[in-house]
Amino acid sequence: MAHLDPVQSLPAGAVLAPVVITLGDALGIGPEITVRAFLGGRTGPPGQTLVIGEPAVLRRAAAVWRQRADVPELPIAVIETVADLTEVPPGALPVLLPSWRCPELGQAPWGTVDARCGRLAAACIRDAVALASRGAVSAIVTAPIHKEALSAAGEPYPGHTEMLAAESAVHGQPADVRMMLANEELKTVLVTVHCSLREAIDRVTFDAVLSTLRIAHAGAARWGQPTPRIAVAGLNPHAGEGGLFGREEIETIAPAIAAARAEGIDARGPFAPDTVFMRARTGAFDVVLAMYHDQGLIPVKYLGVEQGVNVTLGLPFVRTSPDHGTAFDVAGRGVADASSLVAALAMARRLAGEVSAGQRSA
Repeated sequence: MAHLDPVQSLPAGAVLAPVVITLGDALGIGPEITVRAFLGGRTGPPGQTLVIGEPAVLRRAAAVWRQRADVPELPIAVIETVADLTEVPPGALPVLLPSWRCPELGQAPWGTVDARCGRLAAACIRDAVALASRGAVSAIVTAPIHKEALSAAGEPYPGHTEMLAAESAVHGQPADVRMMLANEELKTVLVTVHCSLREAIDRVTFDAVLSTLRIAHAGAARWGQPTPRIAVAGLNPHAGEGGLFGREEIETIAPAIAAARAEGIDARGPFAPDTVFMRARTGAFDVVLAMYHDQGLIPVKYLGVEQGVNVTLGLPFVRTSPDHGTAFDVAGRGVADASSLVAALAMARRLAGEVSAGQRSA
């Protein structure tokens, strides 16, 4: 993957709606890295990025950074609509008020699980989906949420991916989505996401693998690869070793690969999971299909969490996020690294621009 410059100009003739960042968990590092990205001028072209969140939370995050001698003050500009971005002074952080408010979180203890944070985070996500659905924003970048706080708020979703799929449902049918983790060296798409390992094994079915291959193949067009070479990792050690270590590769995964190839998808494998990611990193493949969460995420995160980006494939809009969590252990200390958020913003703009270009040429 080529280096992504978050402040690069858009292609000639391309006019994109702004990108929106959702606050994430108010007591994690989401507010801090958002503020830090704005302070560093790394959020993209002026007037093209806004945040949905609680102003009191962002003001406190800005105060944390102001304690450092090399960090200037960051004005927080509250806006009522996306159109108000044009009136925001240069250098300010534009904040769109969420549909549910909780200013008290601006004084709550950092790094704690709080149901109010879950409710606020969910409101920001729903508001962003509404904006994206009507074209008011070109992409959504989500700051990290805390799954326990989301659950404490009564939300039935284990994470962003499932909530976004449900919120963008068509005629009551949630979007069929998959998580992709990407950096400049490796892209992985997951067949199963947020569930126990025991449950993940049961979820590796012919239909799930084939659907994931289709979604990965279609999604690749967003980053300019209409015919990606997709390597499929096995579920078992050595990809089952011919059935000695399990028969999922023979009975489930290989038939799904064959079905995908019959549809014109360049899918290959299944390959031994302990080597396929290295082969992709050196250029043998464009994407690796992983069977479960940690199988796919560990290789990407090992190469550098600060450059990893989470992309949700299959949504009717572009959504990216940093490749890390809420980091409660360092929240409120002014040491959080905003690099992954900046990378997520850059990826969102790139994908949104490619989608827009494709629509103009259609």
